[in-house]
Amino acid sequence: MRLARFEHQGTVKSGLFNDHVVIDLAAAAAKCGDKVAEAAAEWDDDLMRFLPPVGSDAKHLRSLAGFIERLAAGERTKLEIPTDHVRLLAPIPRPRAIFLLAGNYAAHIEEGGKKAAARQDTFPYVFMKPPTTVTNPGDPVKIPAVSPLSIDWECELGVVIGKSCKSVSEADALKFVAGYTVVNDISDRKFRPNPDRTKRDNDQFFDWLHGKWHDTFCPFGPCIRSADSLADPQTLTLELRLNGQVKQHASTGQMIFPVAAVIEFLSSFVTLEPGDIISTGTPSGVGSATGTFLKSGDVLEAEISGIGLLRNPVV
Repeated sequence: MRLARFEHQGTVKSGLFNDHVVIDLAAAAAKCGDKVAEAAAEWDDDLMRFLPPVGSDAKHLRSLAGFIERLAAGERTKLEIPTDHVRLLAPIPRPRAIFLLAGNYAAHIEEGGKKAAARQDTFPYVFMKPPTTVTNPGDPVKIPAVSPLSIDWECELGVVIGKSCKSVSEADALKFVAGYTVVNDISDRKFRPNPDRTKRDNDQFFDWLHGKWHDTFCPFGPCIRSADSLADPQTLTLELRLNGQVKQHASTGQMIFPVAAVIEFLSSFVTLEPGDIISTGTPSGVGSATGTFLKSGDVLEAEISGIGLLRNPVV
């Protein structure tokens, strides 16, 4: 099951998502009757209420989805709104925390000229982005005037936490996941604040980190696929296209640290809360490997099989 936030005729709504159409949950519930329609009176655009493992309306959503599935094709079509008639929005508009992994695919590490370590010899490298980086599907990634010449893409699987967790094991970690989404970790590879500065030991690290934080540098969406509809997140295909040309193509099975291991690591020292996002790293094929960087007029398409297509122009 896939859920999206969208704006239609001036109102922000929650909907079932199916690539080319959305179904307004509240409008469908009004036709469903019974307890679902009663519950729908309190529904808003908070998708977490519908998602496992503890969403308060997850059971009602399953009942509603079953009702919609049983409708005759003509009746179901009346509920469908083409996605090109709505404005898709980030599934979680302002996450409390956005954690991202660096170097979680061996081929990506190697294309940067370094040797990838075996899982048992290292640990996940994690950094964060502020909520101001969040960008809706379809909205532009903005090239920053302060450093415009080295802006890069990174298609990644995003994990949405569904239940508060601390110190969970890898074996149990997926029980705390609400769902999965597509993240494009936009990166400024050569941001150098105060280039005439006196150099300090940690300048290179902070240059790298600051290059992740520009506004609009974290598009994600177009939806959240519920965790109870995806048994194994390590079986998905990722693809990034720039102006229609494939730049990245890989499987989530190639991660050094799979989703469950990342959650185990993070929760060993951070309490993860519902709605937190973990972006699990990018495969090879980033622009910096060939000196190809984003420019105004480009179009990015980040796609993960079974989840959806995240498209953003560049300005």
